[in-house]
Amino acid sequence: MRAIVIPRAGAPEVLTLRDSPDPSPGPGEVRVRVRASGVNFADIMARMGLYPDAPPMPCVVGYEVAGEVDAVGEGVDAATIGARVLALVRFGGYSDVVVLPAEQIVAMPAGLSFEAAAAVPVNYLTAWVMLVHLGAVRAGDTVLVHAAAGGVGQAALQICKSRGARVIGTASAGKHERLRALGVSACIDYHSEDFEARARELTDGRGVDIVLDALGGAALRKSYRCLAPLGRVFAFGASSLAPGQKRQLLPALRGLLSMPRFGAVDLMNDNRGVFGVNMGHLWGEGPRLRAMLEEIVGQIAAGVFTPVVDRAFPFAEAAAAHAYIQAHKNFGKVVLTP
Repeated sequence: MRAIVIPRAGAPEVLTLRDSPDPSPGPGEVRVRVRASGVNFADIMARMGLYPDAPPMPCVVGYEVAGEVDAVGEGVDAATIGARVLALVRFGGYSDVVVLPAEQIVAMPAGLSFEAAAAVPVNYLTAWVMLVHLGAVRAGDTVLVHAAAGGVGQAALQICKSRGARVIGTASAGKHERLRALGVSACIDYHSEDFEARARELTDGRGVDIVLDALGGAALRKSYRCLAPLGRVFAFGASSLAPGQKRQLLPALRGLLSMPRFGAVDLMNDNRGVFGVNMGHLWGEGPRLRAMLEEIVGQIAAGVFTPVVDRAFPFAEAAAAHAYIQAHKNFGKVVLTP
């Protein structure tokens, strides 16, 4: 088994490829030969030593994989061997072999590439939980999506389009043309524009119904102020705490201290809602997550959703994949391939 290991906190170059014996599946488990692994910002935060949920170093991170089942444990139907599957994993996804409970795998739609399948579990489930399960997005809603060109942003755009909601997206100017072509009604350049003022302007002062905020820090307060009455903001990341490729404690601390604290009375008077979403804290909700993932996969099979993969990096170039994301070069998902 080959795996990408984080031996210590640091820049992308600390990522190290190591060999070890293949694991064997136990009772109720399957072994998957991984063909593609999704890269998420949580992995980058873990590499920088800024993700408290990460395993102790040295560790192997990675929340999602796509591949083929090549062995099963006791109690699992042998007919599962050979199945093309995608799955959420609780770390360890940066490996060319993973062992996981059989109930965590979902069959891939016919014709979907492994790279595209690895772009599904984390991004689409995160967007689905926010927009559908909690947000009740509907036709006529206006949704402000930060980092609209990213993996979650692209999943969110497709969900909103399928439900008749309008999307305002923030992204660097070079990505605006493609975003508009994909259905974003208005784009905001976060480098040169105040997204709060522009969101108000684009909604004739009313504000938006939903904000998806992966920025955190002081930006979350501005996102909240963008809301119309009965609006809701979803905080699902804090990329502003990691401005460089190495851990910088002062910016991280400054970002944490600038995160707003919402009072119950203010929320009631404002008629607004604030939600937090962290997929890594939902492992106890396996059956519900699986049901959502199966519905998402069904929408992909029907052609309603199409995973957008920007680039696939070989395992040996994992450092380049992390640097690519941190330089905000990606449009869609970045994956690793063994």
